[in-house]
Amino acid sequence: FGGAPPPPRNPCRYVYSWHCPDGPGFSCPFLIDTTGAYFRRDGIAGNYLGGMSPPEEEEPDPGDLSVDDNYFQEQVWPRLARRVPAFSSLRLRSSWAGYYDHNAFDRNGVLGRHPKLENLFLAAGFSGHGLQHAPATGRAVAELVVKGRYESLDLRRLGWRRLVEGEPLEEDGV
Repeated sequence: FGGAPPPPRNPCRYVYSWHCPDGPGFSCPFLIDTTGAYFRRDGIAGNYLGGMSPPEEEEPDPGDLSVDDNYFQEQVWPRLARRVPAFSSLRLRSSWAGYYDHNAFDRNGVLGRHPKLENLFLAAGFSGHGLQHAPATGRAVAELVVKGRYESLDLRRLGWRRLVEGEPLEEDGV
């Protein structure tokens, strides 16, 4: 590629599953603490999923998808227990590692008709936003395909133009 830098590698993330029968109830939303630790309920039996992104200088090797359970014990659990005192008695059940795949340009989804390829519509690059945005994204793409325009929500700002023109859509919540 004539000296071009290699593409960035997707960071590795750990997700942990734990049991805490006295943890927050059904009214507790997906919660991201100010420290970066996050969790959500996983079903009705007192199970939870969560984790925390490490600082950039402590990113795990993306070539190794083994989980560092010490990271949970030393970094994640203390933050969770400070936020939710019931979590001080949680029991870690399992964990897994995966890639935090995202649009490296601005970490926001890319949505809409491809600027050069006829009949190609894209809805990609949402990563952690993907499940949260899926209903609106599906509706928006359906409107584009069927009607040629957005009708319910104007999502043009998520389109290709910002990539082509080099104007990232800044998102402070990512």
